[in-house]
Amino acid sequence: MTTRTFTAAQRDVGAIGLGCMGMSWAYAESERDDAASAELIGAALDLGADLVDTADVYGDGHNEELVGRALSGRRAEAFLATKGGLVVDDLATKAMHRDGSPAHLRRALEASLRRLGTDHVDLYYLHRVDPAVPLEESWSAMAELVAEGKARHIGLSEVSVGEAARAHAVHPVAAVQSELSLWTRTAMGATGGGSGPGAFAGGGAEDTGDVVGWCARNGAAFVPFAPLGRGFLTGAVTAGTTFEAGDMRTVSPRFQSAHRAANLRIVAVLEAVAERHGATVAQIALAWVLAQGDHILPIPGTKRIRFLKENVNASQINLTDADLAQLNDAPPPAGSRY
Repeated sequence: MTTRTFTAAQRDVGAIGLGCMGMSWAYAESERDDAASAELIGAALDLGADLVDTADVYGDGHNEELVGRALSGRRAEAFLATKGGLVVDDLATKAMHRDGSPAHLRRALEASLRRLGTDHVDLYYLHRVDPAVPLEESWSAMAELVAEGKARHIGLSEVSVGEAARAHAVHPVAAVQSELSLWTRTAMGATGGGSGPGAFAGGGAEDTGDVVGWCARNGAAFVPFAPLGRGFLTGAVTAGTTFEAGDMRTVSPRFQSAHRAANLRIVAVLEAVAERHGATVAQIALAWVLAQGDHILPIPGTKRIRFLKENVNASQINLTDADLAQLNDAPPPAGSRY
């Protein structure tokens, strides 16, 4: 595994980390296997994928408990990140609401630490900005948790450039976590049509500004979640693929039959580049994400060690300018991301 510097911590971490959400909820929950997932987390550390990402909302605490058990005796080897600010209202339907109040964020982190079996996390994110609470109030409360040693660094998730700048004026933003992949480039400032990463429509009307660029200029890591398009950009999804009830992809617009055929055109571009490199489609999708900046640390999720190894090995792939031009010109996605 190649490494990259997490600037705020002045520490090297694996260029590719591990997102743990799918081990507890959202994808194929009938396949949940805590023992196998704990083994996989250990394997990730062995392979150098030491940025381990979870959140209190994933399975309403289940994922943090799982990660905590997996890291028992190995906590120092992991750069551990979790998130607060979302509250589960109904686990079965995944209904939730935002709570960015200072009191809640304090209680939430303290509960996370108990589930994780540690006295601190390396990175604590505000999972979503609460429109009912000024961002500066939420962020100041999180800065207090840094001063108390309960979080070494703090970050934001799914924010605009303006929101990141407002928070950074109060306390340094160590990282921003947002979706970024070949079919979701809004965090790169993509808002219009046309070719190339800067003009990519992204399949939705979001306008965040160039968050990836803002992070590079301000010493923050950019941590892409869903860098493999929730599995679509691995080539595993075909016209006939079905998902079990409760899997979030059953309602994701881009996975619906009306859009799936159009979106497979993106996979075809990945396949062409993968063939030249003797690599898998997923590896090329991850290599494209890594190529967008040295401060980028994607966190693909998986339940299977063979896919973990495949993801880790993607850090060794060097895309050429011709590869990147071809990938950048891949068709825009059909359907919004949510």
